[in-house]
Amino acid sequence: MSVPKKIFGTDGVRGRANIEPVTAETVLKLGRAAGHVFKNLETQSRSRGKHKIVIGKDTRLSGYMLENAISSGILSMGVDVLFIGPLPTPGVAYVTRSLRADAGIVITASHNPYDDNGIKFFRADGYKLDDRIEAMIEGLVFSGEIENIRPTAGEIGKAVRIDDALGRYIEYAKSSIPRGMTLEGMRVVVDCGHGAAYKSTPCVLRELGAEVIVYGNQPDGTNINKDCGSMHPEQMCLKVREHGAHIGIAHDGDADRVLLCDETGTMIDGDDIMAIAARDLLTQGGLAEKTVVTTVMSNAGLDAFIRSCGGHVVRTDVGDRNVIDEMLRNGFNFGGEQSGHMIFRDFSSTGDGLVCALQILKIMKGTDAPLSKLAHCWTRYPQLVVNMRVREKKPFVELDGVLQLVAQAEAEIKPSGGRVLLRYSGTEPKARLLLEGRDRAVLERHAQTIGDAIKKHVGE
Repeated sequence: MSVPKKIFGTDGVRGRANIEPVTAETVLKLGRAAGHVFKNLETQSRSRGKHKIVIGKDTRLSGYMLENAISSGILSMGVDVLFIGPLPTPGVAYVTRSLRADAGIVITASHNPYDDNGIKFFRADGYKLDDRIEAMIEGLVFSGEIENIRPTAGEIGKAVRIDDALGRYIEYAKSSIPRGMTLEGMRVVVDCGHGAAYKSTPCVLRELGAEVIVYGNQPDGTNINKDCGSMHPEQMCLKVREHGAHIGIAHDGDADRVLLCDETGTMIDGDDIMAIAARDLLTQGGLAEKTVVTTVMSNAGLDAFIRSCGGHVVRTDVGDRNVIDEMLRNGFNFGGEQSGHMIFRDFSSTGDGLVCALQILKIMKGTDAPLSKLAHCWTRYPQLVVNMRVREKKPFVELDGVLQLVAQAEAEIKPSGGRVLLRYSGTEPKARLLLEGRDRAVLERHAQTIGDAIKKHVGE
């Protein structure tokens, strides 16, 4: 029998720090379970010695507590730990591969406020865990099956700190653009969101020759994502106009996503990025199967544009893991989300905000075109997205009248190519409503009625 999920969500474990399941006690058990599972997936470690697990984190205050808890659990199972400190999630995935570790762990709650935290896992190859391995770890956390496995003496694991992890990631990121290409002559505003990219992104851009103006690079443990970064890109847009920059780059807390703005201070989201990058890849013959993978949240105008360029779009459920799974299943090499998760699989095994920004900079340099011109290559259909905080995620079918209102909206906007999508967030206590169509006034009317009905039943 499969064990019902109790702590894993759509992207690892996440919640309020020091409240279950993100407590030192549960995370220690999680470390013990993960150590046991990864030790037994392959009897021979990749480094031929003891099995090793890399642990990185973002800049949250609670990261210290969780780092010590999960490492203690891992060490108690006879598995070594490699501490790499604050590093973007894609950096942890890369260093896991680079150091030939048997797994990687990053302690982060991504774009959530600082008082949340979580745990993401990577396999030895830098890809996120599948459901089977997550279920194995979760089952051991609650079953007590490994309670009597207690290595002693020299069999206990050893922890070491890896000093060159940041340098490894920086060199890897730089290698994602052609050798010899520089960013000289480009002025770039970067908002690191006081998160994990506060050193790496400015350093890479400067080493490539750009003039870099940095914000959000003074983390204090409590200011991650606070009024800055990709959660508040208006700050980036303001600074681009203020400094006369060619481009703005904004990361979330763990820098696996990026949002941009052009030289006029206009926002460039994930759909824009996919349009620009996909057209370039198709032109260069570099888009595998001529296919872009994105989620149900992306604008329908993107599909029309990719088709006009000779390509195709495949859609998945929301979540970068779903995008990556689809890419792996069918050999696709590029995909992403409107929110800014971009996977260039020729370079990275997961979403990488820095690598994505470098790919757009490469296209700007190669075409000698401003970002505003590149972004105007496609036409966006009117789209409205409403996020509503909820006190519980009760099935929508049990919310009297809600699905009937959704059906009424679909009946009006679907005939002209529109759509309605209603779902709960997998990582936050929110209901998300997306409406897309040709008449924004119609979208706003239906968003109001559906939103009011949801708030009436489960709103905070």
